[in-house]
Amino acid sequence: MEIVNQYTAKREDKQLLVLTHLSQLLDYVTGFGGFIVPLVLWLVNKDRVVAMDEHGKSILNFQISIFLYALLSIPAIFLFGLGILMLIAVVVLAFVLPIVNAVKANNGEKPNYYISIPFFS
Repeated sequence: MEIVNQYTAKREDKQLLVLTHLSQLLDYVTGFGGFIVPLVLWLVNKDRVVAMDEHGKSILNFQISIFLYALLSIPAIFLFGLGILMLIAVVVLAFVLPIVNAVKANNGEKPNYYISIPFFS
């Protein structure tokens, strides 16, 4: 009979956290990779890497929020015309905030996507 240690030590991997944040920028290359790649990295490493669970949840909350804001801006374009400004703001924030939070992850700080809706807590 094999005994498996369920209390394995987590490793600290800042490079993986930075890569997880920066993988959101795949949206600009593939159109959908910015959600799938961080999701896979989070699911595989949330029990192995220190702070991956917190960073992964914040990334997924941000990606879902960005998607919803982009969807809401489309009818706003036709109704008010201000949806174009909202869509531009969404695109800029979806590019800038992952880079800012990747730097924070490299410095050992907590992520802060201030416009995200907390779906996962």
